[in-house]
Parts: sequence; C-alpha cells; structure tokens
Amino acid sequence: MSKTAIMGFGNPLRSDDTVGCYVIDELTAFYMNSREVTLFDMGTSAYEILYKLKGHDYIILIDGEVDSGQPPGTILKLQPNEIESALKNEPLMVLQGLKWDQALSYAKSILKDDYPKRIDVYLVAIDDIRLNAGMTFDVEKAGDEVVKLIRKSIAEVGI
Repeated sequence: MSKTAIMGFGNPLRSDDTVGCYVIDELTAFYMNSREVTLFDMGTSAYEILYKLKGHDYIILIDGEVDSGQPPGTILKLQPNEIESALKNEPLMVLQGLKWDQALSYAKSILKDDYPKRIDVYLVAIDDIRLNAGMTFDVEKAGDEVVKLIRKSIAEVGI
C-alpha cells in the first residue's frame, strides 16, 4: 500500500505565513479517515513529526515564500532538481524557523534508504507576515487552489 505524507508549514499567528497550515486544515475533511494519507501541521512540532515520515512513499510540502519576487498568492511548484538543490544541512535550527527545505534535509538524514522517491513542493508567494491571525484574500485563494492540486496529485497516484 502506497502512503503519502502531506506537510503544511507556517505560523498561524503570522498572517499569510499560515498558508501551509491552512491547506492541512482544508484537506482534513477529505483524508481524516485515510490510511494512505497522513496530514502533518508543521507549525509547532516540526522535529518530532520528521520521524513519523518513515513508511511514506510520497511527500507533499506546502509553505509560504517571502521575497519570491512574485505577487502574493502566486503558486510555485518546484521541479525535482530545485527541491534537491534547496536542501540544507544546518546543524542548529530554531523550532519556529524550520522551513520546508530544512525539514526535508533532516528527513533525508533520518530516513536514509526509506527517504521517498517522489516529493512535491508547493510554495505560495506571501508578503504579509505581521502578527495577525488570518490570511489575505489572494493567499487564501492560492491555498484553496493548492488543495485542489494536491487532491489531483493524490488521485493520480491512486489513493
């Protein structure tokens, strides 16, 4: 049985930075009883979740991207070579500062041969990271579009 892990990054108290967590919340209704799809809100417990990736064949990550050069709400899906070249091997991280690329780098070290072959990364261009609960309209709209893209990807792999 193929398993997919979906990881949403962000801080729910930093306006548009919560987009990854928002996508996880929206996907919960579709996959809450699934044995093949595991949803991870990476907002506060990122490190302990990395160990739970073992046994997943496919990982999907969602995060906000500050200073992307794109208008807020623009969705960027990275190519495999962009994902691999973005991985960082930094020994010290602050929990709130763990981003998708750092998490994948740690997961690769932890999982070794069990590291999934298929990984998709969706980044949403964001501007507003002020202390504020709730996203701007364009970023929430992009989050809804990412939900659709992920559901389509999961359906394509037969889950």
